[in-house]
Amino acid sequence: MFLGSFLQPKLTLNIIEESPHRKKKKKKTLPLALKVPFIPLQKCPNSDIPSLIFPPPQFHQFQASFQTTKPHMSSLSVRFFAPQQPLLPSTASSFKPKTWVMAAPTTAPATSVDVDGGRLEPRVEEREGYFVLKEKFRDGINPQEKIKIEKDPLKLFMEAGIDELAKMSFEDLDKAKATKDDIDVRLKWLGLFHRRKHQYGRFMMRLKLPNGVTTSAQTRYLASVIRKYGKEGCADVTTRQNWQIRGAVLPDVPEILKGLDEVGLTSLQSGMDNVRNPVGNPLAGIDPEEIVDTRPYTNLLSQFITANSRGNPAVANLPRKWNVCVVGSHDLYEHPHINDLAYMPATKNGRFGFNLLVGGFFSAKRCDEAIPLDAWVSADDVIPLCKAVLEAYRDLGYRGNRQKTRMMWLIDELGIEVFRSEVAKRMPQKELERASDEGLVQKQWERRDYLGVHPQKQEGFSYIGIHIPVGRVQADDMDELARLADMYGSGELRLTVEQNIIIPNVENSKLEALPNEPLLKDRFSPQPSILMKGLVACTGNQFCGQAIIETKARALKVTEEVERLVSVSRPVRMHWTGCPNTCGQVQVADIGFMGCMARDENGKPCEGADIFLGGRIGSDSHLGELYKKGVPCKNLVPVVADILVEHFGAVPRQREEAED
Repeated sequence: MFLGSFLQPKLTLNIIEESPHRKKKKKKTLPLALKVPFIPLQKCPNSDIPSLIFPPPQFHQFQASFQTTKPHMSSLSVRFFAPQQPLLPSTASSFKPKTWVMAAPTTAPATSVDVDGGRLEPRVEEREGYFVLKEKFRDGINPQEKIKIEKDPLKLFMEAGIDELAKMSFEDLDKAKATKDDIDVRLKWLGLFHRRKHQYGRFMMRLKLPNGVTTSAQTRYLASVIRKYGKEGCADVTTRQNWQIRGAVLPDVPEILKGLDEVGLTSLQSGMDNVRNPVGNPLAGIDPEEIVDTRPYTNLLSQFITANSRGNPAVANLPRKWNVCVVGSHDLYEHPHINDLAYMPATKNGRFGFNLLVGGFFSAKRCDEAIPLDAWVSADDVIPLCKAVLEAYRDLGYRGNRQKTRMMWLIDELGIEVFRSEVAKRMPQKELERASDEGLVQKQWERRDYLGVHPQKQEGFSYIGIHIPVGRVQADDMDELARLADMYGSGELRLTVEQNIIIPNVENSKLEALPNEPLLKDRFSPQPSILMKGLVACTGNQFCGQAIIETKARALKVTEEVERLVSVSRPVRMHWTGCPNTCGQVQVADIGFMGCMARDENGKPCEGADIFLGGRIGSDSHLGELYKKGVPCKNLVPVVADILVEHFGAVPRQREEAED
């Protein structure tokens, strides 16, 4: 099915020169992200190369102003207009026709809940541009809500409060509750997390990197930030296709924020009760098997959520954090079942759009997979739908016990049909279409491995997936990755939810030399061992005050020792998380390790892990279950080896050698 011909928008570009003295650069021939007819060329906000939208998002009465990723370059103000009538799939396509196995119709479970009319009164109201919890709904609220009421956290950014904080000593900041709350809570709205327990006075900074797409220039800038902090500075690829950088000190923050803006990045609204990084297909635009290029959608979602990186108070006072993804692959690299909102590609009456899943989440007390909303939206309504869901959650969500404030708790309380009606009445047209039975994700699909070298849909080009052990990189690593992206590709890097990196747009003539680069031969292999390639780990207690155990180094050490004991013939995904908050997403792993306190053979407390088993991702996704509680970390190696033999067909090395 050739989706590129579904939509033929008109495109208006308003080019605004920011500098009349921009230096001319030597032209370089680069591949287009897609080669299809009828689709307009546009400059993607997080790419140095022109990209073709497939299919383009067309938003009625919606304008997105994109800022290019390099200083002194043009801004693009882009408005997509919907076609006057739906178009049928093109028969004149260079692509070979495919037989699609349609996913089962997405229908919501029948849920009938009696809801008092007063319960549907919005609990927040707008005051002077910010959204505040009404006085009559403040009984029993949690401490974080009280901090937001005392001062809206976005004021630190939108009213330059960060500049004043940066001038104060930490001793003075800690003396007053207001400023202590600023550094420990409110700065999270700017993506800044004070590491009070393990790195007092230093911050982790989380960025916004829609679809995981970044440039060599951005990567070099981040490397320059962490380098100045020596051993305290490093960076992590996260499980939401994102960067987190470590070691920053408060006096440097205003300058860091300015530098981020100059290279087209932001850290705004990336923590606490905000929308997290929009996730998409890491192979968007280059995958021969993709359903839809997710980059335009994830970019527009991010621009809407942050108001073009200037701050959006309308969606910055949610009851809790909120995750969104746009699915573009049959492989479901995006993990839709663990997102609060997932867009699942589907056609309806010849129109391209998305069925919707809602409510997926992990927390210390409860984990749930997303459920169907029984709704379909056209590509026009991706942003209005996101806005409507966020407003329903913001207006009606519970703000008491933080363990019961994620959106699924609200869906449980109202019932899916009442929640759906609340979303519908916040849509521009005050209604939602029911789900389509023309889902485009193939139900039976073997998830592909993106590590190593693979051909792109652009003739003569390939991408290479690089394994980043547990996602940890240093400044020199980032500089070298940027150099490789420039030398072999188009200056672009893509981050994945498995904490790895992809270099796209590599000319096939350069494929022999690239894997022989020292960084790829010595540390970041495109062909890691079968257990290492599926290894994911959260920050752990090296930096995170929530973590009970150290995770990253331990995950590597345990895996190396297990590999010496058994031989595994098929991929096994192992995830580590330092605490029940499960940032390492252990419930989606084949084998998951959740940090806990255990007791050793003498009954003494020691670091341990609860072991989870059976998580699945892809078309038959489901969450794993607790297999064994409180295993001391020092005893994990033989336990894991036994699990691999019993459940995953591994063979003990001694037996394998004897058979050989």
